Amino acid sequence: MVSHVQLPPEIQLAQRLAGNEQVTRDRAVKKLRKYIVARTQRASGGFTHDELLKVWKGLFYCMWMQDKPLLQEELGRTISQLIHAFQSAEAQHLFLQTFWQTINREWTGIDRLRLDKYYLLMRMVLNESLTALKMRGWEERQTEQLLELLTTEILHPDSQAPNGVKSHFLEIFLEELTKVGADELTAEQNLRFIDPFCRIAARTEEPLVLHNITRGIFETIVEQAPFAIEDLMKELEEEEDDEMSEGDEEMSAGKERERGQDVPSKKPWKGSIHGTEPDVDEEQGEDDEDSAGPVLQFDYEAVANRLFEVASHQSTPSQNRKRLYKVIRKLQHLAEVARVPCRPQLDSEHVCKEERASDPRVGAGPEEKAPPLLPLALGLPFCHPACRGSRGGLLSCDPACVLTCGNAASTKCRPLGRLHVSCSGLPLWTQCPGRRLPRCG
Repeated sequence: MVSHVQLPPEIQLAQRLAGNEQVTRDRAVKKLRKYIVARTQRASGGFTHDELLKVWKGLFYCMWMQDKPLLQEELGRTISQLIHAFQSAEAQHLFLQTFWQTINREWTGIDRLRLDKYYLLMRMVLNESLTALKMRGWEERQTEQLLELLTTEILHPDSQAPNGVKSHFLEIFLEELTKVGADELTAEQNLRFIDPFCRIAARTEEPLVLHNITRGIFETIVEQAPFAIEDLMKELEEEEDDEMSEGDEEMSAGKERERGQDVPSKKPWKGSIHGTEPDVDEEQGEDDEDSAGPVLQFDYEAVANRLFEVASHQSTPSQNRKRLYKVIRKLQHLAEVARVPCRPQLDSEHVCKEERASDPRVGAGPEEKAPPLLPLALGLPFCHPACRGSRGGLLSCDPACVLTCGNAASTKCRPLGRLHVSCSGLPLWTQCPGRRLPRCG
């Protein structure tokens, strides 16, 4: 008589997760979540490292068997959200560790037709791991544990991560961190998140890792700097507008009370012609076009100092030091731009009229108004007061061509991309694409 050996629950679930029938796989995923909740609620419960490796192997092939992009996205979301079924931070940490170990082990066996679904799964698991960190209030100890896990399993020279896993991780890290924590994280916390990348970039001997860290982390920070500064300016302007509107309402209400009249409501009655409100979707669409979405805030001087600290070590390879010093110079430039004090507001229409009249290349025509003030990050660190506007803006008559001066102590023009320099210290009235500015001595 043959005795049937009872397999452990993890192996049974893994077999069902890798089944041929989608119905069987879907039921196995639901049962797995209930099993995780029930087991981790017990004081003596929890999973071992080997048990979670078996679970993740079943989940890996569950994703392997799933067809159709929408169903793959739904399954990836369901799998990644299993991290919230664990009741303790240590269990979540082990769950994430075994995931990245499984991806590293199975990566070379993935064919090119299935790569996209696993790229998506990696992105979703990273997003949910950051979300779990957010739910715990971005605790410093939990943050350090997560960063150490990611560094050890993916970026460390002794890790078994293939180049494809490293490259994709470095590409998506800042994107997912922005989605989860852009509205809450401070510049100091963001510096803590990128600190492991600073250390790895300084000591890695793999050119591909250095290139991906520089491009995916540091240069992304530099490219997003104008939007980050613009977000801060918008917040300050909104606060000022709110304060001014509250003050105006109080003053108008006080005057009406002195006259003995009731203060009429500013909101027209429902159904009035004047009470027609603009379409919310249209306003939202216009805002989306003007805004680049949430952006992480960084102290560029602190990032540059941290990079210089790790890059200046004697053990840093020369090619790494050379590459990082280029990034440091860009960050120092951004720090100088951010420190430029605000200049007094000038009459931009008056400036435009003067320049229009003094420029012989521009014929008589209808007067045009100056465009809105542009963000500080578009300017140069040293600007003549005549080129400055309030709140760090630059005055220009043509929004397609931002004109600003260079170093106030210099009399030479210095072009910078589409930023042309005015020797007189005033914005020049010209069109950048069609005309070339005269050289000045």
